[in-house]
Amino acid sequence: MTMTRLNDAAFDQLFRTARSHPTYADKAIDAATLEELSALAGLAPTAFNQQPLRVLYITSEEGKAKLDEAIVPGNKAKVAAAPAIAIFCYDANFVETLPKVFPLADVRGYFADPAGAAQAGQLNALIQSGMFIAAARGLGLGMGPMIGFDAAKVKELFLADNGWQPLYFSTLGYVEAQPEYDRLPRLGFEEVAKVA
Repeated sequence: MTMTRLNDAAFDQLFRTARSHPTYADKAIDAATLEELSALAGLAPTAFNQQPLRVLYITSEEGKAKLDEAIVPGNKAKVAAAPAIAIFCYDANFVETLPKVFPLADVRGYFADPAGAAQAGQLNALIQSGMFIAAARGLGLGMGPMIGFDAAKVKELFLADNGWQPLYFSTLGYVEAQPEYDRLPRLGFEEVAKVA
C-alpha cells in the first residue's frame, strides 16, 4: 500500500488542535474502545518487536479511590473526575514473550543484562505510549498525561503480582470542550532539530 499524506482535518485532530485535557464529558469508555486503543498502540515499532508496553486501565470509582493514595495533591481532582485512567508500564519480563513476537531468531541473549533489558523495555514502551496518544485522539478521545504520582505505590497497590513497572499515567475520556487557555508556546524547528 502506498502511503499518502493525511488531510488537514486529520492532522488537526491528531496534533494541531489536540490538547492535554483537564476535564471530560460524563461518558464512560466501553471495553471495546479500550481494546481497540491497546491494539493500535501495539502496532508501534519496537526493537525486535518486543512490545513491552502494558496499560493498567482504571475505570471504576473503587479503583480511582484506591489510586488516590499514589497521586500527588495537584492531580487528585483531575484523576477523580476522569472517566478512565491509563497507567503506562513496561513489562520487566518482556524477554519471556520474545519467542512469540519475534520468531525469526532467538534474541533473548541481547537482554541478558538486567539493566540493559530494563532500559530497552522502558524506551520501547515509551515509543508505544506515544502511538497510544495518537490512537486515542484518532478514536475521538482526549488525554491528560502526567508524571505526578508515586510509581512504587501504584506497583504495590495494583501490580504486585507481575513484572509491570509504572512509567507515567494519563487521564482519558471524551472531550466536551477545549481548555479555556491558549496552547502554550512550542519551540521552533531551529531549536529542536539539526540537519547534517
